[in-house]
Amino acid sequence: MRLPARVSAAALSAATALALATACDLLPDDAPGAAAPYARLTGPEVVDKALAATRAAKAVRMTVRTTTPEGPVEAYVATDVRGVCTVTLSMGAAGTLELVRTGGTVRTRSDAAMLRASSTARGPRGDAEVERLTGRWVEPADGDRQARTAERYCDRETFLGLLAPTSGTARKGRATALSPDEPSDEEPAAGGPSSAAPAPGTPALTVTGGADGRKWSVSIATEGRPYLLELRAAPGPDADGTGHGAAPVTVEFSEFGKPFTARQPKP
Repeated sequence: MRLPARVSAAALSAATALALATACDLLPDDAPGAAAPYARLTGPEVVDKALAATRAAKAVRMTVRTTTPEGPVEAYVATDVRGVCTVTLSMGAAGTLELVRTGGTVRTRSDAAMLRASSTARGPRGDAEVERLTGRWVEPADGDRQARTAERYCDRETFLGLLAPTSGTARKGRATALSPDEPSDEEPAAGGPSSAAPAPGTPALTVTGGADGRKWSVSIATEGRPYLLELRAAPGPDADGTGHGAAPVTVEFSEFGKPFTARQPKP
């Protein structure tokens, strides 16, 4: 049986449109079931909304996990738009450092392992220095590499900057719920933020992207404001000729807008 010409033309037009959409990779970004409530937004538009919301939050907690040539690094961070910040930075066998920044003044406190790892003094002199400074709040020296690292973690742009330059490559994935990470053996030090991880089961949309040999994936809240809940950046290529590519980084964002207390300790 032959179909009417107008029916055949309509079917052909629909099939052609579907083929073009598939060829141009438009369907994944426009599939409402997979991307609600962002069905009408492209991947880059969703990421830009998440970046804007996360930057605008008056305060945020972050849990950062990465690696260095010396070993794994884990940091618990509370920071706000005024520049107030607390960091508990654990570098495995290299020890733990705490940082408090208020009013532009920075103080740090290190355990014995961190002091030994960062001290240039050796022998009895080095031992005496470690004993004198262990557990004491001090103003960090200009060359204190660990303190510089910890303070850099105070700026959420340190991590949003891993995503922002390549947000145009973003592709929407599926709606999901965040899974709890394995519990850490390290507990944040007294005075630092507690758990800075999104609540397990939080509804989120997965978005992926990347460029120049480094890929990333993010989870963006699908309820309430479109906050960035989790960022995972894969290892990157050796761009500076040092023989070490960019390290993998995972950042969990939580407690948006929730105030925290940071008292400036006395040295």
